[in-house]
Amino acid sequence: MKNFNIILGLVLLGLTSLSVQSAEIRDYHKEVIGKDCKTCHDNGIKQFPSDQSCLQCHDVDDLAKKTARSEEDKWQNPHNNLHYGKDVPCQECHGEHTPKKPLCSNCHTFKFDKHKG
Repeated sequence: MKNFNIILGLVLLGLTSLSVQSAEIRDYHKEVIGKDCKTCHDNGIKQFPSDQSCLQCHDVDDLAKKTARSEEDKWQNPHNNLHYGKDVPCQECHGEHTPKKPLCSNCHTFKFDKHKG
């Protein structure tokens, strides 16, 4: 029984270390984040980063300008839209480790080719 507990403990420890190391970081964030998860995970490692964490590096007004559309489609801007203005939570559309489907695509069919899930 003692050997079983030791083996089980080692297996669990190995799985835990694998899950921590398997988190992918996108190329455009590697220079900033490095290997310090707490740079973004300000609410704890197992929680999504807060919007404030994202806004330390990303300015919502700059993002709104970069993603602006024609006057006709101006409210289809993901960073300044008809429903949420500039207040949509970052995590609704963006995921660092796993790409996300934009919140808007639940109802709308327009495409935003430069979306960085």
